[in-house]
Amino acid sequence: MSFWDNLKGQVTAHAGAQFLDVLEWTDDTPNTLVYRFPTFQKAIQDGGKLVVREGQAAVFVSEGKLSDVFAPGTYELSTRTKPILAFFESIKYALNMPYKGEVYFVSTRQFTDQKWGTANPIPIRDKDLGVVRIRGFGNFAFRVSEPATFIREIVGTAGIFSTDEITGAVKRKLVSALADTIGESKIPLLDLVAHYMDFGDALRDRLNTWFQSNWGLTLTDFVVENISVPPEVEKMMDKRSSMALAGDMNQYAQFQAANAIEEAAKRPGGGANPFMDAGMGLAMGQMVGGAMGRQATGPFNPQQGLNAGAPPPLPGGARYHYNGPGGQGEFDAAAIAGFVMANRGAQHLVWQAGWPAWKSWSDSPELAQLVPPAPPPVPTAAVFHHTGPDGATTQLSAGDIAARVKAQPGRHLVWKEGMAAWAEAASVPEIAACLSSGPPPLPPAGGPPPLPQ
Repeated sequence: MSFWDNLKGQVTAHAGAQFLDVLEWTDDTPNTLVYRFPTFQKAIQDGGKLVVREGQAAVFVSEGKLSDVFAPGTYELSTRTKPILAFFESIKYALNMPYKGEVYFVSTRQFTDQKWGTANPIPIRDKDLGVVRIRGFGNFAFRVSEPATFIREIVGTAGIFSTDEITGAVKRKLVSALADTIGESKIPLLDLVAHYMDFGDALRDRLNTWFQSNWGLTLTDFVVENISVPPEVEKMMDKRSSMALAGDMNQYAQFQAANAIEEAAKRPGGGANPFMDAGMGLAMGQMVGGAMGRQATGPFNPQQGLNAGAPPPLPGGARYHYNGPGGQGEFDAAAIAGFVMANRGAQHLVWQAGWPAWKSWSDSPELAQLVPPAPPPVPTAAVFHHTGPDGATTQLSAGDIAARVKAQPGRHLVWKEGMAAWAEAASVPEIAACLSSGPPPLPPAGGPPPLPQ
């Protein structure tokens, strides 16, 4: 019997070991990263084969220590193979123990279409919209580029390791880096859609060094599919788009004010407050007059609208972010004053950069001085209960009662709330004033005096 036949018999009899001729892994699962080849109570035969396919790497662990990494190819396992040498030496000096080692097959192919998304909104500061909470989602791809580091730092002694066990940590790292990248770029949210690919490339390059050195991974692709904002911010962005289509901001303010006048006319009792209508009309007149003045500076151009040839706005004119019945957006002080005069009873909120919060228009000195005080309510004529010579009791104004006193001599009594008792009509000051305001009495009958001699 040869040496090797005798060796196989002793090892098998003593340890129940089974010699392995070929070590290989044919993976048909879509998400397995690492597979530990089962070597418990098994030994590697001298002259056996190790087959590592494309998209794989084999990692030998000898006596608990990582021994070597095999790239794709077919290897002969013998005393000439460094990681196996310890096994044959153990047999030479202690025939009662099989090889105490493990073989890990690592998938090095790309794992694509891994989804990422923000679990919670990310607050960022935008120069146009202020502090905004954003969400994002997309996909990424990665591969194991350093099998030894991946086994040592992530897998440990796990027999099977899948993508589900690592993608959660990768996603959190990606989302955190994305927030930093967007914040540092200073690109307005309205322009982000034109930079999705730039963000993906920048973030991939930014993180790859860390992933490779710490986890043995390489981020091969990162795609930003969408970055969204809360619904209320979307509405504001839609409003700004509408204003951009409308052209000049002052023209948009005039359009909004004209709509407010039309809506006010449709309400029951519309136009019942002449002072409010007058104030609104004054504001509209100023705005429309300004627009006509700008129009007069250049000919009408159907491609450019009414502003063709108009001068730019005067420097230093403060603009406010506005939220109220006039709409939402950025307007100058005159336009906001027009909105306030058109609807004084509504809430008109304004904000400028540097303010800690929105405030009422009346708290801004510049706006307050542009809005004249509200007119007092129209006084109502006093109404009296009246009874005249005919004994009929009616409710009449002071002027109507004075007319009856003049037309029907006799006793006229009046009373209204606040008076202790009925009183003669002529003794009431309001009625007496109406009685004295009539024409002087006609001269007595008899004709003119005689002519002088």
